[in-house]
Amino acid sequence: MAELLAIPQNIFLLAIGIIALIAIIVVVVQWRKVRETQNDVLIMDRQIELKKISMVEKDLESKRLMETTIPLPKDQQEKLSQIRKNTSDLMHEVGFLHSEISERLARLEAQSEFKKLQKLLNEIEEKEKKLDKNTKKIKEE
Repeated sequence: MAELLAIPQNIFLLAIGIIALIAIIVVVVQWRKVRETQNDVLIMDRQIELKKISMVEKDLESKRLMETTIPLPKDQQEKLSQIRKNTSDLMHEVGFLHSEISERLARLEAQSEFKKLQKLLNEIEEKEKKLDKNTKKIKEE
């Protein structure tokens, strides 16, 4: 009889052992995934830092190149000054056109508003006339 009790108890212990083994495997797999993800995040963070450093270096290099004046021949200097003058003239023209457009839009809005208000005033006057006629009829009766 003791042997009969020992078999279910052994099966029970075996089942607990298998469940514990599966749980340990799941925990190890999840821990490994977390570690890989953390490593990926660290790698991406370092890549971002490297890109930032690269961008700063490029910016500094471009500033250095702009500060370094290279002596140009007279004809090239004249071409550059002509281009700058043309650019300046165009920018003034653009500013003028923006101002003109803004003023014209403001005038159109004012005219539109004036017409709407004038139409509303005419409608009110018409209604007042009708009311005056109705009140006169009522008084006469």
